Amino acid sequence: MTELAHALVDRGIPVMGHLGLTPQSVHAMGGFRVQGKTDQDAQRLAVEAESMAKAGAFAIVLEGIPTDVARRITESVEVPTIGIGAGPYCDGQVLVITDLLGLSFRRPAKFVKPYANLREEITRAVTAFRDEVAAGTFPDEAHSYH
Repeated sequence: MTELAHALVDRGIPVMGHLGLTPQSVHAMGGFRVQGKTDQDAQRLAVEAESMAKAGAFAIVLEGIPTDVARRITESVEVPTIGIGAGPYCDGQVLVITDLLGLSFRRPAKFVKPYANLREEITRAVTAFRDEVAAGTFPDEAHSYH
């Protein structure tokens, strides 16, 4: 991917690198698994991060990697790192909005902290709407034009 990043940057297209768990390649990685757990894999990620930064990436997402590996990478590259499941030592953090808002139907990953449970609230609201329509109590006079 470094060569592609370099080619894009040379053509004026901004590139944000993405290392570690890359969901678009999850099947090739054997599933949703933490990446960089062995010394060899951690070293490979560090080399890839350096290469991506040298290719001109403006930042690098570090996803699903051990905290110590993310810290080492963050300290070694000149561009900001953005963590998602990479611990507290990245330059910034991101979460998938559906995870952050508690909209997922699946059990969240260990690194996800839902800040709301909107799935439960949305389900309650839609169920109430369905029940009132079925019972003929909605729409009522207060919610109709005359």
